[in-house]
Amino acid sequence: MLDTLGLYPTWYVPTIGTAWVMGIIGTIHVLASHTSVGASWLFALIETKSVTENKPELMEYIKKYGVFLLVFSYIIGSITGPGIWYAITVASPRGVGGLIHNFVWVWAAEWVYFTVEVIGVYALVYLIGKIDPRTHLKLTWVFALASWATMLLIVGILSFMMWPGNKSWYDTGSTLDAFFNLNFFAHLGLRTAFMFAIAGAVGGILAATMKDKNVRIEITRFLSKMGLAGVFLGMIMWMWYVQTLPSNAKIIMQTQLPGYIAPTLFAVLGATLVYFSWTAWKPMQLKQGFAIAMTAIIAIAGLWPEERSRESIRKPYVAGQYIYSNQTIARDVPGKQIKSNLPLIAEKGILATHPFVPESLRHVTAANRLQAGEFITKVMCANCHSMGATGLRPMIQKLHGSTDVAQIKAYLSGALYNGLVPYMPRIPLPDKEQELVAEYLASLSQKSSHLQTIALATKGE
Repeated sequence: MLDTLGLYPTWYVPTIGTAWVMGIIGTIHVLASHTSVGASWLFALIETKSVTENKPELMEYIKKYGVFLLVFSYIIGSITGPGIWYAITVASPRGVGGLIHNFVWVWAAEWVYFTVEVIGVYALVYLIGKIDPRTHLKLTWVFALASWATMLLIVGILSFMMWPGNKSWYDTGSTLDAFFNLNFFAHLGLRTAFMFAIAGAVGGILAATMKDKNVRIEITRFLSKMGLAGVFLGMIMWMWYVQTLPSNAKIIMQTQLPGYIAPTLFAVLGATLVYFSWTAWKPMQLKQGFAIAMTAIIAIAGLWPEERSRESIRKPYVAGQYIYSNQTIARDVPGKQIKSNLPLIAEKGILATHPFVPESLRHVTAANRLQAGEFITKVMCANCHSMGATGLRPMIQKLHGSTDVAQIKAYLSGALYNGLVPYMPRIPLPDKEQELVAEYLASLSQKSSHLQTIALATKGE
């Protein structure tokens, strides 16, 4: 076949959708990794205080937090890190490929810093009291700088996933043009602020167990100051971050995010401010259970909605505003010798050009129309939408339960064909494939409605 799309098999997760799998793994990893980076700076600052003010008793806290970090961040984080790679590789192989082609040496450098970080944290923990304090302090600062460097390098990649921010990268294909994009510095500042806040919250879990009253008070107040600094810096960085977003992201923020996200995030922000203010004022009243609860609130009610929102506002793209979430190339990138897939899809469709179409669906008949529509829909839509009534962005809800094939096809041939919805990919399918997709989507709503009717009837009995 001369005209073939460079697509991979579609990874489809029933019920919840692929995006939820990546989101769950990613949120756990962000919590572990940001705690580690924030704790590395906490260690460096506290140890500096310990050495300059001759307070060796503070090192007991660093040792206790360090052992906790080895389990929490460097086991959980090390498991979820490869888990992210697995999930994004099967869910978004073209997106990962595009990022690797842009940032292969950046990722290589990140792994070098990560190696230094891992060696550093083990050496830091096990060499406390065994080497000269000033030598140990230098080791701790190396650990802190290496840890933050891993974040800095990854943020350059993550911010490019939002967008390059200018047209030069499309023409040059330069790694520097991709890395130092419009969103980079604001995104780095926002994540740095969060690392301070989460390290302060997690640190309270250990501070509450310190037996020396003076050490406990001093450490708790230090954590409170660090957490408050993170919160206030985060608010400033967030205002800057929003200004660096592309127009499609701003539209999604205003119209498409679930209504509970903004109030929830503001509530978590307020609770975090109260928490750190209270622990700074009354450090001896901090209990371990309260610190654990606050960490859980930040993770579940703060981090999860924030990460979900960040992933959502990038749509319809997965990288650089040239690769759609459904893996099709949406525009030419001369600097990388990349051509858009959209003209070929518009001319010949998915069934004739996708390399993994089952042979039984190459020719559409009356008997296989629904199966053909299902294949096209999953290839084009399943990376963002679940096919049922539950999961992330379920198709049935997005279509308001419509069973009208003509109405659904009108949407496909109008808004999506011409790219009139800025947060949805332009899908220029041929007319016959639009018909197949419309029939399949209508069948989903019909099936859901039928199941609801049966459930109501059963309940009535």
